[in-house]
Amino acid sequence: MRPLLGRVAIVTGASRGIGKGCALELGAAGATVYVTGRTEQEGAAPLPGTIGATAAEVDAAGGRGIAVRCDHRDDAQVEALFARVRAETGRLDVLVNNAFLIPKELTSGKPFWETPISNWDDMLDVGTRSAYVASRFAAPLLIAGKGGLIANVSSSGAVEYAWHVAYGVGKCALDRLTADTARELRPFGVAVVSLWPGLVLTERTSRAKQALPTLNFDGAESQRFTGRAVAALAADPEALARSGRAFTSRELADAYGFRDVDGGLPAGPLHDRPAGSGPAGTRR
Repeated sequence: MRPLLGRVAIVTGASRGIGKGCALELGAAGATVYVTGRTEQEGAAPLPGTIGATAAEVDAAGGRGIAVRCDHRDDAQVEALFARVRAETGRLDVLVNNAFLIPKELTSGKPFWETPISNWDDMLDVGTRSAYVASRFAAPLLIAGKGGLIANVSSSGAVEYAWHVAYGVGKCALDRLTADTARELRPFGVAVVSLWPGLVLTERTSRAKQALPTLNFDGAESQRFTGRAVAALAADPEALARSGRAFTSRELADAYGFRDVDGGLPAGPLHDRPAGSGPAGTRR
């Protein structure tokens, strides 16, 4: 069964990680998925993954993947992305705002006064602001289609300390963006939700296990688990009832009855992040 057959989605920051998992699950449900990111060639980034490879996996999953290089710090490139989707498909049904820039200091354990001021700009520009810009360009297409879904990949860091001051501020602001855009889009049938993944076994965290020895990876999620939450919401004709709120991916698994790729149910949001050295990050 492919409940999203004929629908069109954009997933930002989908070269790897949670974004890739969202793209694959939307594809598995039958959607055409525009996969954005900056990595076009393997080896160009410290971590594996490219937009082309993700698009090919979307095809293999049963959808249609379209790779689009887009720097989400450049508003003109973002505007061009949505213009292309409008020209090629005439519609948009799902936007997943996942693009995020992870500075190398994120999991360093250093207090904010010992980290570069640029950490603030990095995480709020490619994260909170980029979600606002993408939502702004998505809204007319979603409204024209008389409904749809915006899913903002956020974190429990919105309500508790997580890694870095700027990280928490950005996630809190992202959840406020969810609440307020949901209010304005509700009359048009467009749902907006924040999603809080737990500890996710991405390319980055899998490499970082030895660097974070105090972090318990038991009960971690696959990178496709949050994607299953997005696909379930996108296929739910009553999704508007959840609009404006934040949900853990595990919470939605309980509500919709899906499980992770291994058939299990992950533990949910990560609490009490340990201090200590962590992996250098890259943009997705």
